[in-house]
Amino acid sequence: MDLRRSPVIDRSLPALVQGYSWLPGLLREHPDGVAHTRVMGKPALAVRGPEAVRFFYDEHNVHRGGALPGPVLSTLFGHDAVHTLDGDAHRARKEFFLPLLRADRIAGLVEHVIPVWDDAVREWNRAEQVVLFDAASVVLTRGVCRWAGVPLDEGAETEHLARDLVAMVDGFATAGPRHWRARRARNRQEERFTRLVEDVRSGRAAAPEGSVLAAVCRHREATGELLPPHTAAVELLNVIRPTVAVCWFVAYTAHALHLQPNQRERLRGGDTAYTAAFVHEVRRFYPFAPFLGGLAVRDLSWRGVSVPAGAMVLLDVFGQNHDEELWGDPYVFRPERFLEHAVERDELVPQGGGEPRTGHRCPGEGLTIGLLEALALRLAGLDYTVPDQDLRISLRRIPARVRSGFAVRDVRVPSKRTLTAV
Repeated sequence: MDLRRSPVIDRSLPALVQGYSWLPGLLREHPDGVAHTRVMGKPALAVRGPEAVRFFYDEHNVHRGGALPGPVLSTLFGHDAVHTLDGDAHRARKEFFLPLLRADRIAGLVEHVIPVWDDAVREWNRAEQVVLFDAASVVLTRGVCRWAGVPLDEGAETEHLARDLVAMVDGFATAGPRHWRARRARNRQEERFTRLVEDVRSGRAAAPEGSVLAAVCRHREATGELLPPHTAAVELLNVIRPTVAVCWFVAYTAHALHLQPNQRERLRGGDTAYTAAFVHEVRRFYPFAPFLGGLAVRDLSWRGVSVPAGAMVLLDVFGQNHDEELWGDPYVFRPERFLEHAVERDELVPQGGGEPRTGHRCPGEGLTIGLLEALALRLAGLDYTVPDQDLRISLRRIPARVRSGFAVRDVRVPSKRTLTAV
């Protein structure tokens, strides 16, 4: 099969309309696991599975940068972000992110977020109703900014920034109001963070020593030049924004605890291995990234398919996380699967695959896991009432989310229970 003979009809619109089911559906039509189509005007190969992950993340095969559409850069990542680079330039820029992968830095972020969460819980106790998705976004914004050294007013400014950061994620893969809201949010915050970088460099503002803000202001490209202020602002946002996006998983955690109350008791038991397994299952089971795209850097061959240079290669993230061959019962929420056998790096890919230190795998994945382990324990330790609401999760909406945001009432911490952060 030659990908040059891919269908003439472009499938970009069906991809947007069908959402998470589009690429798994396309692959189901091809029993050999090799599917071809056309998106963004280019012939495209759809791949899935650990071997496909390694093929996709090999920079001798696929480059990610040129495959990111302008609307995604204008909302989710920002123009000139590390995601747009490949090769030596990508590795040099990623040197800024690598220290964030260290266990002590992840623990430091968690230590900043936990007291903010505990303070918020006391406020939730007095509120008539709390929407966990929204409330968690504010908690995460306040905590990550303290950790990163970003000055932030504790009141309305935090809520405004949280809304903008959520909007950037919420509107990257859609047309219409959500998309334009995301663009406006990114423009506002890029301008704000650019001014902050300029102020730090000029001495008008101070960056705490060892902070993310200080690091991005001092980081130099492979050429030895400092990052332009706007690019530094983009990369600072690329630390803060995905951290705040953990609010999606906080709402998903509440959803899982509500549908399977036995999970709450298991988490309250304090078994760290089970907590880690639960978090992996939340990330596997619930929808986040639908698929990832890249461009073939040379003429390639994949399972007998000839892939011309410049063709699209699509990695089916949602489909792989729900592949029956990998997971057995993929549509059953069952954390025990992660206790029964070790899962290889390229099997579980909710935030992409490959090697995070050298490739395009999200460097914030460790931060997401550390935060979610701590917050899942704390959420399981709360007592609250779940009022009637719409708890559906539409797979047509990208990114998917609990429709109601997961509202709770009568939030309280049982007086005899001690919560332990991970």
